Amino acid sequence: MVVDSAWALLVLMLGVLAAVETSGMPDDPLPSWKHYTGVAVAFLLPALMVVRRRWPDATTGAAVALGLGQVALGVEPNVSSIAYLVLGYTGAAFGRVWTSRLALAASLAAGPLTLWRLAPSEQHQSGYLTVFTAVLMTTPFVLCWAWGRLTRVRRAYLVELEDRAARLERERDAQAQVAVAAERARIARELHDVVAHNVSVMIVQADGAAYVLDSSPQQTKEALNTIASTGRQALAEMRRLLGVLRTSDTTGEYVPQPGVEELPDLLDQVRTAGLPVDFSATGEARELPRGLELTVYRIVQEALTNVRKHGGPDARAKVAVDFRDVELEVLVEDDGRGSTREQLAGGTDGLGHGLIGMRERVGMVSGSLDVGPRPGGGFRIRAVLPLKASR
Repeated sequence: MVVDSAWALLVLMLGVLAAVETSGMPDDPLPSWKHYTGVAVAFLLPALMVVRRRWPDATTGAAVALGLGQVALGVEPNVSSIAYLVLGYTGAAFGRVWTSRLALAASLAAGPLTLWRLAPSEQHQSGYLTVFTAVLMTTPFVLCWAWGRLTRVRRAYLVELEDRAARLERERDAQAQVAVAAERARIARELHDVVAHNVSVMIVQADGAAYVLDSSPQQTKEALNTIASTGRQALAEMRRLLGVLRTSDTTGEYVPQPGVEELPDLLDQVRTAGLPVDFSATGEARELPRGLELTVYRIVQEALTNVRKHGGPDARAKVAVDFRDVELEVLVEDDGRGSTREQLAGGTDGLGHGLIGMRERVGMVSGSLDVGPRPGGGFRIRAVLPLKASR
């Protein structure tokens, strides 16, 4: 408004000076009321320029009405009529749709109406000259309207770009939050698998050591050694795992990442803890992606941990890995006490995230998981993981 007020003040000064100069001419044939009307128009047009951005519809409509009144009364335009060009631009650039159309209609009619009302009668005799003059007088109004329309389109384009940038920024933040949540869930699954398995082994060994402490010192010593080695292994895995959270340059590495080749060591550790496990592998073994190998290892680890927790003292387990052409099947069965509500929920010693994490792992590699009681008693976990067709 400050800039518009400065331009309006300049137009006001020039318009009032022109009106006063015309009224002061001794041979002026115009009646005095036309001079006063011209002075009033010279004041009103700059006033509309001041508020044109705040109320573009009202100022455009008022300018059209003022222009029609000026033509109807036969008041000749002077320097202040430049404001009509500015107000036509305002209607196209800032007004509503009807305001823009009104400004266009007024721009097209300004030249012919002014020429018809104010031109000398002898000039109407030349048709070509009249048309040329009307077009020449209309051109500035139409150009100002087109300039305003271009400004409107450009402003709308910039608003769309800003909205798009803001939307992309929100999407980026949302994706970052999703990535953080996914990483936290992934780390939580790893911590659950490491802690649940190793602590379960340590508890079983500690109970056995306490039972044979007086009768068999040698077995007690072996159990304590197993507890110590298992605790060191769990501590090392947790330290390496938590190291991912402290460093930003190891995002691609997610340790610990045991694979299928570590399954025999896992089974030996489970057997040492007192759970008999049979293992079989069929098909042509091949190198698997590290993420898929980690999924296989964690499925077997979690399944055997649940057997130790819920299978009972005389339970036996069976682990079978079948390499097929396009998929890998992992089967873990036991003949323990069967399914219980706690086992289906993932255990009673935590928050019930055992089988939930297993399903999440299988879902991340687009596999399928079948969990439930097996015929004849016991529990059964079967996972089918897709492989690439090409070797």
